[in-house]
Amino acid sequence: MADIKIFRVRHMLPVAAVAMAMLSSCSLLGSKSGGEGGGLLGGGGGKVKTDAVLPQDREKIHENASAKAYTSEELGRGVVKGDWAIEKVMGQTAVGETAPFLKFVPSEKRVYGNNGCNFINAGYEYNPADSTLSFSNPISTMMACGMEGITDAQIMQALNSVKYYTWKLEGSEYYLYLYDEAMQPMLELMHQNFDFLNGTWRVTAIDNEAVNVPDMKLVIDVDEGKLHGNTGCNILNGTLETDMDAANSISFQSIATTRMACPDQSYETRLVVALEDASTAKPISANKVIFLNPQGENVLQLERTTDK
Repeated sequence: MADIKIFRVRHMLPVAAVAMAMLSSCSLLGSKSGGEGGGLLGGGGGKVKTDAVLPQDREKIHENASAKAYTSEELGRGVVKGDWAIEKVMGQTAVGETAPFLKFVPSEKRVYGNNGCNFINAGYEYNPADSTLSFSNPISTMMACGMEGITDAQIMQALNSVKYYTWKLEGSEYYLYLYDEAMQPMLELMHQNFDFLNGTWRVTAIDNEAVNVPDMKLVIDVDEGKLHGNTGCNILNGTLETDMDAANSISFQSIATTRMACPDQSYETRLVVALEDASTAKPISANKVIFLNPQGENVLQLERTTDK
C-alpha cells in the first residue's frame, strides 16, 4: 500500500456560476416535502422508503474519456479530477437510492455528482501546496428521498465542511480523503485505474482451456470505453463499462460480430459468452490479464502482444 501523499504545488481555481435547472424539474431552492431543516440540506421527507441501495447494489457510474485517465504525473502534482465513488461519509458507509459519486471537472472549475438521491453541483478550489480543498455553494435538486439508510444530507453537510485532502494508491484503486478543518474525515472516495487493460491482447484461454487461434485478438481502449478485435474469423466490437463500487469490476456491453461463415465457430461463440460473463479484470503479470465471472471463475485469459 502506498503512503498517503500531501501536495506542495500551488494551484488555485476560481469558482464559476451554478446552473442546475437542466438536472431536474424539481426546485433547487425548495425544501424536501416533510423534511426537517429545509433548504439544501433538508432531511428525507415525502414518501418514506425503507429500502436503500447498499454499496454492492449501486448502479454503475458511466465515466467519460476525459475523466477516466489519471497519470502518475497528475497525481504527483495533486490534480483533483474525474469520477470518484463516495465510499464513506463522516465514517459511515455511503448509502443511497442511486450511486453516490462526485465528478471533478477542472476545465469548468466545478464538481458534479449525486448524493445518493439528488443531483449535486458546486464550485471547488484546491491548493496542493498546503493540501487544502474546499467546495463553494454546494446545491442539490430537491427530490424527496427515503429516510432509512440514506446518507444524502450527510454528504451535503460534509461538502460544506471540507478543508483538506490527501490521497493514496492501493492496488489499482486511488483513494481520495477529504477532511474538515480539524482533520476529521468527511468523505472517502475511490477512483479505479484500469490502464492495465489498454492495448492489444491475444486470447490464450477460455474457461481455463488453452486456446491456439493465432488471429483471435482483442484491442481494449479504456479511455474511450471501446473493445474491438477478431474472433479468429469475424470482426468483433463492443463497449467497456467500469463499476466504481467494487475493485477491478468491469463489464463488456453491446458485443457484436460480423457474420462470415467460419470453419469452426465454437471458439467464437465461447469468446463472446466469456466476454459477456466477465465481471472482474485482474492483472496477473505485466503482460497477462484474467477475467472472472461473478462466481469468481476464470472465464478468459489474455496475453499482451505487439501483433496487429
